Amino acid sequence: MRSIVIGASLAAALSIAAPAPAQVTFERLLGAAAEPHNWLTYSGTYASQRYTALTEIRPSNVADLELKWVFQAQSLESFETTPLVVDGVMYLTEAPNTALALDARTGRPFWRYQHNPSADARPCCGRVNRGLAMLGQTLFMTTIDAKLIALDAVTGQPLWQKSVADPAAGYAMTLAPLVVKDKIIIGVAGGEYGIRGFIAAHDAATGEEAWRFYTIPAPGEPGHETWADGGDAWKYGGAAVWLTGSYDPTVDLTYWGIGNPGPDWNPAQRPGDNLYSDSVVALDPDTGELKWHFQFTPNDDYDYDAVQIPVLVDLPTTSASSGKLMLWGNRNGFFYVLDRVTGEFIRGNPFVSVNWASGLDESGRPIETPQPLGSVTFPGVQGGTNWYSPSFSPRTALFYLSAWENYGSVFRPAEAEYVPGRTFVGGIPASPLAGANNLPGIRRGNINNWTEALGNGAIIALDPRTGEQRWRFATTDVSGSGVLTTATDLLFTASRDGYVYALDARTGELLWRASPGGQGANGPISYAVGGKQYVAVGSGNGLFVFGLRD
Repeated sequence: MRSIVIGASLAAALSIAAPAPAQVTFERLLGAAAEPHNWLTYSGTYASQRYTALTEIRPSNVADLELKWVFQAQSLESFETTPLVVDGVMYLTEAPNTALALDARTGRPFWRYQHNPSADARPCCGRVNRGLAMLGQTLFMTTIDAKLIALDAVTGQPLWQKSVADPAAGYAMTLAPLVVKDKIIIGVAGGEYGIRGFIAAHDAATGEEAWRFYTIPAPGEPGHETWADGGDAWKYGGAAVWLTGSYDPTVDLTYWGIGNPGPDWNPAQRPGDNLYSDSVVALDPDTGELKWHFQFTPNDDYDYDAVQIPVLVDLPTTSASSGKLMLWGNRNGFFYVLDRVTGEFIRGNPFVSVNWASGLDESGRPIETPQPLGSVTFPGVQGGTNWYSPSFSPRTALFYLSAWENYGSVFRPAEAEYVPGRTFVGGIPASPLAGANNLPGIRRGNINNWTEALGNGAIIALDPRTGEQRWRFATTDVSGSGVLTTATDLLFTASRDGYVYALDARTGELLWRASPGGQGANGPISYAVGGKQYVAVGSGNGLFVFGLRD
């Protein structure tokens, strides 16, 4: 397939060549929090808190925000990318696999690189891409036909391209890579096609694979016994990895969330806990060796894949002597606090209506209460939350996430036959209202065509020290937007009904609202150029950038 770089000759003709970026070294990534004018990695820093220390935009002046510029993607797919900002240059992707460099102050384009995916590409849930990684002056992008591509950040020219897996078998990649030391760490999507998931690290200079960790253990490997059918279920058991992980340099571990087992809704075909599906795994970034794991939903009946972002915080606690915690708003409806050094379970509390389990035992294992066949299970198939990024503010010590409340599904299992490259889901999740469509879904426009009987949305603030809800901001619809918090106690997010919001991070009070008009489906970021702070948020098929009035 062809890949195209657009803009080099045009840029020369118009004398608008992109400024040469500084080297984004591993040391800069380690210290990303110290340069909040930039946004150097997918979640802002290795701790994945989605928090900025910038202070120009405050509760006292947030009402003065105005639209500064808009980037309109040449794609009608959901706009899920988180941009990078490096020294005044913004790097982002548009679906399915185009990378761009823009002037972060004006939105003026410098170059555009287009990868045309193979016709074999078949991502289950949208031809999307969630962003780039950068090391040195090289950008790294994954593709929906399961390739890893390195690009020159100054020119957009491709440097190398590696095939990671076979798209015809259902493998895809939609996540932003994670740079750790000299390695580019990625994971594969495709759990609904019966793939065998894995996380892999590639050499940043050459693209050669350095290690691969399979998320389903083979015979003879620890955890294989949790695929207890005695046959081949492990070979096509899913456990995909389609969101970016986190990294703790103090213990030299990288953490990744793992997706659901397959077939999705017929666990009778795969008896056992099905490790390492629905788990977080802690890996040695140099070797890929598993150091510990924690499973949220054993033998998952409901497609509650645990690919959510591991948020790393340091808070004193009586249960974790180190105070090094991992916070996790899980798709299964529970909010977890783990010791990120050992994987020890500290606490877990439901943050939405949950009836598939009555609670968690002292080890964090769910006490399951399966609902009768034909009854409604809460949360529904899209979960209490999903892939959209949460945030943690060190100032408020609160964890924030987008939640789908009072949302359920009727799960109907069915026998599934594995055929390479075909969907392998084992049933359907039906609407809780007879005769109604299975709504809300993960993909939808900005028109709410159902009632609150099928669910509603909210931004929720949770206290990690107790697991309790501190405040709740209701939205008129469920949301697919991530959350950003700031050092001035602001919270930015978006909604499906076309709005961008600024809330008081301590109280949840609405302070400002704008209406770009499209569905919010990415994680807002903040950055600064020339001493002026900006907030960038996706809406519909574009990126909208706001700043204070001059």
